[in-house]
Amino acid sequence: MSTGRRGGQSQGLPRVVVIGGGTGLSVLLRGLKHEPVYITAIVTVADDGGSSGRLRAEMDMLPPGDIRNVLTALADTEPLMEKVMQHRFSNGTGLIGHNLGNLLLAALNEITGDFVTAVKGLSRVLAVRGEVLPASTQSILLKAEMADGTIVSGESQIPLYGKPIKRVFLDPPDAVPLAEASRAIAEADMILIGPGSLYTSILPNLLVRGLFDEIVASAAPKIYICNVMTQPGETDGFSASDHVRVMYDHVDRPFLDTIIVNTAAIPESVQEKYAEKGAKPVVCDHDNLTELGLAILAGPLIAYEDGLLRHDARAVSKQVVSLMTQKKG
Repeated sequence: MSTGRRGGQSQGLPRVVVIGGGTGLSVLLRGLKHEPVYITAIVTVADDGGSSGRLRAEMDMLPPGDIRNVLTALADTEPLMEKVMQHRFSNGTGLIGHNLGNLLLAALNEITGDFVTAVKGLSRVLAVRGEVLPASTQSILLKAEMADGTIVSGESQIPLYGKPIKRVFLDPPDAVPLAEASRAIAEADMILIGPGSLYTSILPNLLVRGLFDEIVASAAPKIYICNVMTQPGETDGFSASDHVRVMYDHVDRPFLDTIIVNTAAIPESVQEKYAEKGAKPVVCDHDNLTELGLAILAGPLIAYEDGLLRHDARAVSKQVVSLMTQKKG
């Protein structure tokens, strides 16, 4: 990393690259940052909704929302600063709906003239453990071909269409990866993919062809952390193996070694709450996963946070570190 932080922070530590976006990735990183590893988070830049979408359109910059969430998750700072970063204005002409962390990134982007430099600058302010990189510095629009043949444009619009997704693709299709992101993958001791929205957080990274080429070329173990619940409008009715097959179909080849999947029972009261929004537990279909050639790490990996079901970040992180130790052994 050009600032020199990478060498200083990563001295002697195994290097873990985590690829994804959205809330799921941030939850994982809150646990992983306490482990003896050096983290590089590679984050999707296809977001076009909410505050991020407005800043993307009005300031011609990369969408900052997922980057902001990851920076906050990896920050080594006071809890008050986290609240400041995540504060969303509820009124004020022009401010309403904007997130302060997004505005900070927008300001640094305007000051420095470069989004990656802006991210590095805010990383220093927040004492981020590791580094956070966009998958690409190009403006990428995510599109989906639905089962009925309709093309839906925009990451935020795809889950709202209400029909099964046949495939997603990037516009432009030949998006170039950030060189530092490619280098981080090449130097990785382990590559983690997910958790996160399959079509709108994970695949936009894998579809940056140069980035995926580095993933395939890497000798590092490649682990997919499967979502706990299905996502309405994206993965309705999906099992764990369905998630993997969709990734393989999009990149035209298998590439994963291991899947980490929750097998803890989810209380009926929690299932009923999620069912109201159309979400159900993702079934760990062992036989199908084995047929795909995957090693399976299954166990109780869930926690409850503010009434929501999440991955138990510490438990998953311990699994990751244990797996890394086994691979090295």
